[in-house]
Amino acid sequence: MKIIGIDPGTGILGFGVIEVVGDKMKIIDAGVVKTPAHTPLDVRLEDIFDSLTEIINGTKPDVMSIEKLFFSQNVTTAMSVSHARGVAMLAGRKGGLPIAEYTPLQIKQTVTGYGKADKKQVQEMVKIQLGLTKIPKPDDCADALAAAITHYLMTRV
Repeated sequence: MKIIGIDPGTGILGFGVIEVVGDKMKIIDAGVVKTPAHTPLDVRLEDIFDSLTEIINGTKPDVMSIEKLFFSQNVTTAMSVSHARGVAMLAGRKGGLPIAEYTPLQIKQTVTGYGKADKKQVQEMVKIQLGLTKIPKPDDCADALAAAITHYLMTRV
């Protein structure tokens, strides 16, 4: 099974594709989609959609795992990220992928065993669980891989 994880964002959207064979997870591809600041939102969203479509077509995942939004303060940021999240979900849907959604709390709890883990703890566990020598950079990439790992761990029988 191949899983693409998504950490949504308009300026930087993280993605990570893992493959699970037996009970072993390995990284297939990971990175970020960056869109230039001060570019009109519709152009940025088109860039995100086109980039994710290319990644999905190239890696052929079976499912998309995407982080649900949680914002307690900045509504403007939440709106912008929600646009990117919707476009990412549309790219997944157009690619024929079922879409699983997980809250930040679920991702932290599943990957680290502690729902209030900090970013560094999540990143370290992503490194360990995927057998990597270094923490994936930037943070958005590690967060996307954590979303993919979460889907595997939440759905394995």
